[in-house]
Amino acid sequence: MNPMEPTLSHNFCHDHEWVINISRSLEGDTEDNEELFSTRIFNVPKSLLSSKKEAYTPQIIALGPYHHRRPELLDTERHKLDAAKKIQNKLKPLKFIDFVTNTVAQNDNHIRSSYNRFLNLDQETLAWMLAIDTSFLLLYLKTYPSDRRRLQRSVSLSRRNSFKIGHFVGCSRRNTWHQMVIRDIIMLENQIPLFLLRELYNLCYPEDDKNEGLSSTLVSFCKDLAPVKHIDEERFKEECFTSAHLLELLYHTVCAHCHHQVEDISINIVDQEQEKENMDQNDRDVGRFKSAINSIVLFIRFLVGATMQLLSKILTCKLALQLIKVVLNIRGKSAISDAVLSAGDVVEEANSAVAQAQAQQGESEGLSVEEIAIPSVEELTKIGVTFRPTNGGLSTVKFDASSATFHLPVVHLNENSDVVLRNLVAYEACVAPEGMVLTRYTELMNGIIDTEEDVRILRESGVVVNRLKSDREAASMFNGMTLSVKVTNVPVLDRAIESVNGYYDGSWKVKVKGGMKKYVYASWPCLTFLAANLIICLTAVEALCSLYTCSKWMAAF
Repeated sequence: MNPMEPTLSHNFCHDHEWVINISRSLEGDTEDNEELFSTRIFNVPKSLLSSKKEAYTPQIIALGPYHHRRPELLDTERHKLDAAKKIQNKLKPLKFIDFVTNTVAQNDNHIRSSYNRFLNLDQETLAWMLAIDTSFLLLYLKTYPSDRRRLQRSVSLSRRNSFKIGHFVGCSRRNTWHQMVIRDIIMLENQIPLFLLRELYNLCYPEDDKNEGLSSTLVSFCKDLAPVKHIDEERFKEECFTSAHLLELLYHTVCAHCHHQVEDISINIVDQEQEKENMDQNDRDVGRFKSAINSIVLFIRFLVGATMQLLSKILTCKLALQLIKVVLNIRGKSAISDAVLSAGDVVEEANSAVAQAQAQQGESEGLSVEEIAIPSVEELTKIGVTFRPTNGGLSTVKFDASSATFHLPVVHLNENSDVVLRNLVAYEACVAPEGMVLTRYTELMNGIIDTEEDVRILRESGVVVNRLKSDREAASMFNGMTLSVKVTNVPVLDRAIESVNGYYDGSWKVKVKGGMKKYVYASWPCLTFLAANLIICLTAVEALCSLYTCSKWMAAF
């Protein structure tokens, strides 16, 4: 037997399946709804995946074709089969294969178009895989606790249920496994079409013709995972099945009404610019005064710099040193020589200090590209800014300069927040809406939170509800999110950021601090050089007085 025959046969089967899929697609309805067949399940952008791969890659269970049959996830395949058996018992008198052939396989084109990656699976394999994964997801959501405080009660109830949460691991690790499954379910590359979940639910619970049970379950799921919990439950239940998958449903829950506000924000921007112009009117006279002072300081620094260069050349010149030695004609000329030569070292140190300061300034400017330019919570608190939680979503972010109050929505942090936020931002980057609201909000929180002290202030003010182990862990979570895949511009949030920066820069404490940095610290090398030369002059006077009687001169005064 030719060893190449199996390979050729395998390639022939794939080519034949490809021809069947193409012909089936061309024979389909050409007037299908574009939204129904739009791509909604993507690969995570490489720029995000490289930052923290484990936050985007399932760790315990694979749903959908992207991570199907990964070796490290095969241990949980038998548990998905157990879920399919439970569904099969629920479907009687129907059979599980009816769901596979009549629902999943019949929507093969719809399913394949939902994924942006080519699915190298034949129709039958894809149908069975998604049917089993949908069974697991439905049964898991049915046992999902609607409240974290009722998690233990839900686990105890599930022990009597045919599908047990603790079926995978020991009792001591059930909660850990539960959280790991949640994180895997919500990952972008682990999504399956939501309409399959609804169709399977209808077959299992035909008495619930309005899908109220499933929609209530999805409400509980999204309320638990949403970092910003502002959900209109009635509207959610009406529109939840218009989403393509669970992550998209959660995204629309978190960013509800934000994109509509982005479209209608132009009028508010005009009002904000007018208000900003009125606020800046009082600072124009101060600006002229600062400009004059700045010119004077620059002129003085120019004179000092020129003097530095001249003295540096004179004091480091051997001929000038010899002339000084001859004129003085003193025995202690070595001491004076050392003092004079030290001036050259002082000049070199001053020049190196200036170069180092310029290098640090350039480095800080380079780092500022990664993080949004906004003061931290602690810095804002020092100038009198207070933080107040809002009852709305991301669109309620604003800064009230009259009362120095920064209004922020309440954000809930737990062990799943890092994975949830990262995958929501990854999805937002893929669908590329007009305003990347969630990405900008994450950048804002990353900008104002630098240390655990910042988290503590926000937690005590009610803006942050921290269920992590410590405030330091929450700060590390936000500081580890360098999520921008492109420049974002969200007027709703940008106005608040500009207002905060304007108020901070206008504070007298910040002005004094900035003036010290600009005029004192920047001139420090010059002041050091002048002080060194003053010491040299005093040393020379002391040396002269040790050789010549200065008491007679002093007596004259």
